Amino acid sequence: MTAPPMFHGFDGLMTLSRREGVDIRPTLLRVLTDLYVQTPSHSRDEDRQFVELASRLIDEGDDATRAAVSARLSIYPNTPRELQWKLGLRTSLDDRLSRYVLSPPISTEEPEANVDLVIAPQATTAPTLSMKPDDASQLITMFVAANASERHQILHNLTDAPLKPSTRVDPRRAARALPALEQHAMARNMEGFTAELADALILTSQVANQIVNDNGGEALACALKTLDMPADAFQRVLLFLNPALGASVMDVYRLARLYDTITERAALILLSAWRGASLASTRAKYRAGHYDDERARARPAAPQARPSAQPSVNAATRTTSRG
Repeated sequence: MTAPPMFHGFDGLMTLSRREGVDIRPTLLRVLTDLYVQTPSHSRDEDRQFVELASRLIDEGDDATRAAVSARLSIYPNTPRELQWKLGLRTSLDDRLSRYVLSPPISTEEPEANVDLVIAPQATTAPTLSMKPDDASQLITMFVAANASERHQILHNLTDAPLKPSTRVDPRRAARALPALEQHAMARNMEGFTAELADALILTSQVANQIVNDNGGEALACALKTLDMPADAFQRVLLFLNPALGASVMDVYRLARLYDTITERAALILLSAWRGASLASTRAKYRAGHYDDERARARPAAPQARPSAQPSVNAATRTTSRG
């Protein structure tokens, strides 16, 4: 007796994949991964089925699909360990510890003169993939829906994720924005702080408002990390800007520890996702207009016959003009 499908509506794609002449394995892998990351946690059976299906499709897929799936699972906090090994993502803590513990000790003795030194090749950097607006919107949605521990894990995974970060904020722009942001926070001027943050990070007012009013505070920590705000100034912002966060000593301590551990790369990747998500919402709201839109929407009219001129009228007109 076969096990029930993990996702509803997936049977049709599996049936289509068995037909000859139709290779939809890359589409199957992308759809399966998108459906899997929509849920924060899965049961053991669901994880097992996903690992079995995804592993087979990854072996048979192309490089572009493998890179896209790797980028999507690298930011998912609960990616199965088997797929992390298969895709070359971050290894587990046990593997790293065993590698460090079981590695041979470094010899402090100087090498002999006749011994050739073998220099190990440097590790290649991870490929950087530009996020599409839809992917950026999904990343922000996943980050907003996650709890505190899941957000910490997402930010931790973003450090080594094969995603292209945003360019660094201009130091002159950041130097002008940091004193103004701290002054607005000390005065508890939420509107002024939001406007200054949107201008410094080149974000829409709606996105900046979501960052400032985020209940967890991790979004604000990432936004100010991109501006390289000092740690003590960030703690003052936490204490005075949002009364809900400033009143809790545990929240202030937790966010201060998080601010020290966030890497610049993770913060810049999240900044790129914020900009891409705002672009996705703008594209969904507005549609490009073309010169023939009204003509395309109008009903085609039946061609009308052009009336022919009367011979007598034309003759009279010519006679009058000659006279």
